[in-house]
Amino acid sequence: MTDSANLVSSAAGRYANALFELAGETDCLSQTEQDMEALDQALKASDDLRGLISSPIYTREDQSRAMASVVEVMGLSALVKNVIGLMASKRRLYALPEVIKIFAALMAEHRGEMTADVTAARALSKAQQASLAETLKSAIGREVKLNVTVDEGIIGGLVVKVGSKMVDTSIRSKLAALQYAMRGVG
Repeated sequence: MTDSANLVSSAAGRYANALFELAGETDCLSQTEQDMEALDQALKASDDLRGLISSPIYTREDQSRAMASVVEVMGLSALVKNVIGLMASKRRLYALPEVIKIFAALMAEHRGEMTADVTAARALSKAQQASLAETLKSAIGREVKLNVTVDEGIIGGLVVKVGSKMVDTSIRSKLAALQYAMRGVG
């Protein structure tokens, strides 16, 4: 089974796949991708918005009205507006973050890219990101888009996930391995 087949097996995957196909049919993949990225940023920036889409205390109508307003203020396309409206009417807004993630993966696959989830102890500079992307491209043989997050808990190093492969060079994992090895001594 291909990665894209695995992506669309959930409800979020079905919404993302439908959005991807409709955007392709109407030749607005680029605009839809920009809209979904803007929506992702809005969700990351607003606790209230995340609460609106995930809390069962809001009625279907409340969610629909509020999301229609958000879409209007953000100036998102009619296609994205319709999909969000449908999700609200079916009480599936809780899946919106996953829809955004899967849509991004479908777009990357469409462009022949792979997405690498990178966790670093501190923010990577543009030069470091470019170097890492180039190194991954030469190892994988495809363009690589980095999704970088910061987790100071790894102390140093990187954790890189590309597809089903993971490379963990973090100091936290090295310390954990050393601690495990030391249990067997003495």
